[in-house]
Amino acid sequence: MAPAKGLSDDQRFALMKFRRSMSDVMQPHHDDQFLLRWLRARNWDAAAAEKMLRESLRWREKYQVDQVRDWQPPEVLDKYYPSGLSGFDKDGAPVVVVPFAGIDIFGLLHACSKREFIQMTLKQMETYQHLSQQQARERGNVAEGLVAIIDMADFNLRQWAWRPAGEVVVSLLQTYEANYPESLKNCYIINAPRVFAIAWSVVKNFLNDYTQSKIHILRDPAKWQPLLLENIEPGQLPRHFGGTAEDPLGDPLCSAKIKQGGKVPKEYFKKQNMSRLQDQPSEETVVVKMGGKLKLEYIAAQTGTLLKWEFRTEGHDIKFSVTMKDIDGNCTTLVPLKRVNSHQTEEIGVITCPSPGTYTLLFDNTYSYLRSKRLHYSIGMAPPLTSNGDPDGILDEIIDDVNDNRVEKAG
Repeated sequence: MAPAKGLSDDQRFALMKFRRSMSDVMQPHHDDQFLLRWLRARNWDAAAAEKMLRESLRWREKYQVDQVRDWQPPEVLDKYYPSGLSGFDKDGAPVVVVPFAGIDIFGLLHACSKREFIQMTLKQMETYQHLSQQQARERGNVAEGLVAIIDMADFNLRQWAWRPAGEVVVSLLQTYEANYPESLKNCYIINAPRVFAIAWSVVKNFLNDYTQSKIHILRDPAKWQPLLLENIEPGQLPRHFGGTAEDPLGDPLCSAKIKQGGKVPKEYFKKQNMSRLQDQPSEETVVVKMGGKLKLEYIAAQTGTLLKWEFRTEGHDIKFSVTMKDIDGNCTTLVPLKRVNSHQTEEIGVITCPSPGTYTLLFDNTYSYLRSKRLHYSIGMAPPLTSNGDPDGILDEIIDDVNDNRVEKAG
């Protein structure tokens, strides 16, 4: 097999070393272009690339990812999971459209399991990856990779601030970064409202520099339409996005091939999911290393959202603070950084979030060079109180939760 062109001597040596080390598990489609994706993801460190690829192959085997394209999803996902193939860009790479506002994540997670939702996403990813590889064989390497158009029109931050939704997003981002390196050719996030900046400030922490460099966040159609048409022929792009494509009924969204999603009818909801997905925080335990920090980020979608925390440490104190970053990127300290005697008594607090934004709880152990701290914490968010005070008893529930936890731990 001839080595890929355009590589330095060091890079060619790393590729040769990587190819040799992976020879026991190499498959016909594991060509140089495939191996180079993993090498680039690990900065040309052949040993690190081998570790990453072998872990991914074990993951594929454990979850039978190679068979996921044949998996038949539940009816609710088949109907209400929004996405579809629009066509191909000028190089022949697949163009996928995702009408993001059509994802009723609350409804879907009450109608199917988190695993099924993730499996549906993997089914889509594997299908498009397979198509991309076919295009690359026919059109050359310029056709490799996916082009994604993510339409954020009518984006609702509130449902994505829901804890189970956030857990699914984090799981998918981690899965993508670990198993699909350099598979994105371009991603256009269009019609992004200002409030999307809050979600992006959290999401980008899970994406490497390469992935971030391929993502273009554009709000104004006067900017994103010319950019799309520069790379995609009009006939391969729905008329809704500035192209000329329509479905047989004249729909400018091309809904016949690009599913639009929508609100999931309650008749799809499963009883076991109703109780399983209650947004009740559970206690987590971590070790904050000596000289280290732990940052926990939460999204408040509405002004007045209640953020509550409880934590304790074993043996020694720790520093703690709460800060927020709003839509415009302005940072405000809500709880100043100070040492807390959480090893003597549990630290408990509640604040009302002054505006939508990203709220960061910081546990700071940088002042301790000799001791790591074992930290037990429980953090949750609750909807805003109404103008009538607390008719739904939200604040009473928070106080009751705190008191119940105190009694349990004292007992």
